[in-house]
Amino acid sequence: MQGVRPPDPPDVREKPAPAPAPGAPATTTAAEPVTVAVAGAEFGWGSSGKLSAVLAALRECSARPLRFVGLASGLGRPLLARHGVDRWYDLPAGGPAGESADAVAKVVEAERIDAAVVVLDGPAAMALEAAGVPTVFVDSLPFLWTEGDLPDLPLKVSVYCAQQCVELPQECLGVLASVRELRWVEAVIGAPPDPPAPRLSRPQPFRSALVNLGGLRAPGLADWTRYPEIVVPAVLEALATYGVDEAHVAGNLPVDLAERLCAASGAGLRVTAGPLSHGEFLHRLAACDVLLTSPGLTTLLEAGSLSVPTVCLPPQNLSQIFNGRFHSRAVLADVRVVWPPSVFAESEVLAHRAQGEDAALRVIYGGITAAAGAREAPGSLTAVREGVLEALRRASEGAVWGGLAAHVGIGGAAQVADALLGVLDREPLPGPARPPAPRTLQEGIDVHD
Repeated sequence: MQGVRPPDPPDVREKPAPAPAPGAPATTTAAEPVTVAVAGAEFGWGSSGKLSAVLAALRECSARPLRFVGLASGLGRPLLARHGVDRWYDLPAGGPAGESADAVAKVVEAERIDAAVVVLDGPAAMALEAAGVPTVFVDSLPFLWTEGDLPDLPLKVSVYCAQQCVELPQECLGVLASVRELRWVEAVIGAPPDPPAPRLSRPQPFRSALVNLGGLRAPGLADWTRYPEIVVPAVLEALATYGVDEAHVAGNLPVDLAERLCAASGAGLRVTAGPLSHGEFLHRLAACDVLLTSPGLTTLLEAGSLSVPTVCLPPQNLSQIFNGRFHSRAVLADVRVVWPPSVFAESEVLAHRAQGEDAALRVIYGGITAAAGAREAPGSLTAVREGVLEALRRASEGAVWGGLAAHVGIGGAAQVADALLGVLDREPLPGPARPPAPRTLQEGIDVHD
């Protein structure tokens, strides 16, 4: 693998909003809103976190009023609640690709979509472009793809924003060379509502911990409870042994499962649990002593932007293997927890990667599911607990916690927003007097206000 850092894009964080297109109103008070479709991959919460950051940037820098319409993204809708998405449409799941494309085309016609921003959902981006909607696609995982993934990548979208990364494997270069309009952007992350107090640079014992599991669910994952069944008890036991006083377990855990998994926490450790909105998560992140997280890239970058000590829990999927390695390398400390060989070997997963992401995921999901069975669970829990405890001890010795965010930059949300506004500048603005959108569409599409 050859390390590559793409050229830095221009810094647009202080860039003023683009001038209105010819014929656009001089003010926004009486202008009809521009309608933007938003969609994110139904794979954990990372896509919705990125959409949240992009929508906030669009609201801040657009000179025109914007109206947002959401497609699918059912898992991440709660994270986007504060952004005022006007209407959500459920799309057919698990059916032929043509059926989903037809559904997208009907939404485009009904809502008169002007442009779209899509995070990691390649089929949705391709369907929007096919329906005549200029689309900005956000790829936060450009280091992941091989030729086996080409059919699912929207190579011909209006703008393909690839997030800068620590390392770009050789097999990814050809895939990215196939993109028509490639633009490298910095990390697409959100910011806490209140600026956090500066952190002490010297090592400190950890007293409060935030444990993050993310969205957990993903296509092809039949039973998403298996991962937390192993990881949560192991983490809480390790935190109690280390001496942490309090911990909050965040993620897409049903109340009954969270209560059961947290009930056996070690003596002296006060545990709370429950999902957090994106803003609430960033607030808790800024306040905690240490983050222990399933290594989703968005979360690692958000923690790095705040210089929060961060331990990577065992990976849930293929990208998280890379993310944990990138994080440890960037912070100059080995603070990732790997699965024991009885669950799966990372080398085996990476060997299957040449066949595409799905082939690698089958190895990961199969190993975690088998390990959560009654016979294997005790040994796996012990190995994970010891790995977490050792990573906590290494983390408490100090590291360059902002290393990953510093390497890739943190201005990506504004840069994606700038790309979308640039697309709108190239397109005719909507004409006057659109007919109201229907409350429902044809069978197979549900609408939610």
